[in-house]
Amino acid sequence: MSSIHNSPLPCFSASSSSFPRRNRCASFKPRIHCSLGGTVAEPKATTSAEPLLLNAVRGEDVERPPVWLMRQAGRYMKSYQIICEKYPSFRQRSENTDLVVEISLQPWNVFKPDGVILFSDILTPLSGMNIPFDIVKGKGPIIANPISEAAQVDQVREFVPEENVPYVGEALTILRKEVDNKAAVLGFVGAPFTLASYVVEGGSSKHFSKIKRLAFSQPKVLHALLQKFTSSMARYVQYQADNGAQAVQIFDSWATELSPVDFEEFSLPYLKQIVESVKKTHPNLPLILYASGSGGLLERLASTGVDVVSLDWTVDMAEGRRRLGADVAVQGNVDPGVLFGSKEFITQRINDTVKKAGKGKHILNLGHGIVVGTPEENVAHFFEVAKGIRY
Repeated sequence: MSSIHNSPLPCFSASSSSFPRRNRCASFKPRIHCSLGGTVAEPKATTSAEPLLLNAVRGEDVERPPVWLMRQAGRYMKSYQIICEKYPSFRQRSENTDLVVEISLQPWNVFKPDGVILFSDILTPLSGMNIPFDIVKGKGPIIANPISEAAQVDQVREFVPEENVPYVGEALTILRKEVDNKAAVLGFVGAPFTLASYVVEGGSSKHFSKIKRLAFSQPKVLHALLQKFTSSMARYVQYQADNGAQAVQIFDSWATELSPVDFEEFSLPYLKQIVESVKKTHPNLPLILYASGSGGLLERLASTGVDVVSLDWTVDMAEGRRRLGADVAVQGNVDPGVLFGSKEFITQRINDTVKKAGKGKHILNLGHGIVVGTPEENVAHFFEVAKGIRY
């Protein structure tokens, strides 16, 4: 899946249950049916032509929560490590159609998740926008010429995905054929403020002093950059949907570095623009929004108009449900560190999360990406237990 560094429709009514939401978490107890083997059982045949994940997001009656994991394709898998040995450059792996397809399908072939996410990076569009960058092993993203003034923003081009990243469209089209609607094919993009953070800071950051200096001393310059990213990412979402993505996740990994008042100025309006633009052309495309450390911003995230808010593990799932309301689906939110625990502990945490989420409009996931070094057999156990749950 995605390699997000250090971080990644109209509103459907909650029709999956007739009893009040406040009673769901109190009375719901997931039933677990799973084999003791090391592989995940094939999903039951269903009369619906739509993948389970899409049905769940739309509030339809489903037998269990769909499950996929952020960074489910990545360095914890031996098969991925083998590819890395042959192709050591991340950009080489993520900008080649055949490799993108192969890596995206690695977790599908082993675990059969309900979502198969494109292997790529939120920074992939930058080269097409005239922002040179690289992703260096052990260092992460490196921006060659960090942006700090208006003249540099003027040099940023609008992103044309058909021309700049044709391999993304090609890979998504192939993935749709390979997965064959047995799971949802997921695309993703970076949110404007997060992309701006990388290109202003010059890469990853601990204190975000450069972008905050720009925001608070030259706000017009930052707003001009954010607007370019906004129109470009809206177009990128539409492009991914046109080429096979059945849902798209927006990663705003660094927006939670902003205070609520600054989030409302430098992130929220641009997220709303993306959602509004996409809904005009793709009204039935589910949009998922993830921002790590977002407990203080949940209501604001829901106000963007996305269909799903992905919670990190620092938010209690039941509390998140109450705060977001019945019209918004939730995703998450098991602590990735749980996958270092015993199988019994992993099972317990899955059950707790599903119980608190209640029946329907929930995508089971981690609260962040899978951590490097996570035992692959524990990931297999996570999927096995998750796919054995029955409401």
